[in-house]
Amino acid sequence: MKTIYFVRHAKSSWDNPTLRDIDRPLNKRGLRDAPFMAKLIKSKGVRPGLLVSSPAVRAITTARFFAEALGIDKGQIEQDKRVYEAYPEDILEIVQEFSDDCSVAFLFGHNPTLTTVANMFAEDYIANLPTCSVVQVDADIDSWQGFREGKGRISGFFYPKQFFD
Repeated sequence: MKTIYFVRHAKSSWDNPTLRDIDRPLNKRGLRDAPFMAKLIKSKGVRPGLLVSSPAVRAITTARFFAEALGIDKGQIEQDKRVYEAYPEDILEIVQEFSDDCSVAFLFGHNPTLTTVANMFAEDYIANLPTCSVVQVDADIDSWQGFREGKGRISGFFYPKQFFD
């Protein structure tokens, strides 16, 4: 059994129009939501062996909040530049490259790609993954190489607006 948590980055700021997209930081709401969601996932007893993130500031900052809450050194987060502008097939390929020594992993990325990926494993259609949402996919596979559409199912879907107004 392999489990992956797809995490859309927390809410980002558009305040500085001179910043490149990849450099946009989290805004006030994102800075509230990311640690909250990280602690929520920790409360479920999750112990990941791998955290992979887009190099975008908003994604890697979100990943760092999760690493801190889960007791993982922030330096262990693997930044994969392919995640930043990935198509859904690219995300599957990245996951298929994970070491089989790891049975629980996190991938921090972006919409619309992560919504499309989540729907590959959903029983009911998901119109949009909100910012800082977490989708847990359990796959009955022995190797990440077998991770593909239909080879897993969503067993958890959490997002900040379930807990905040």
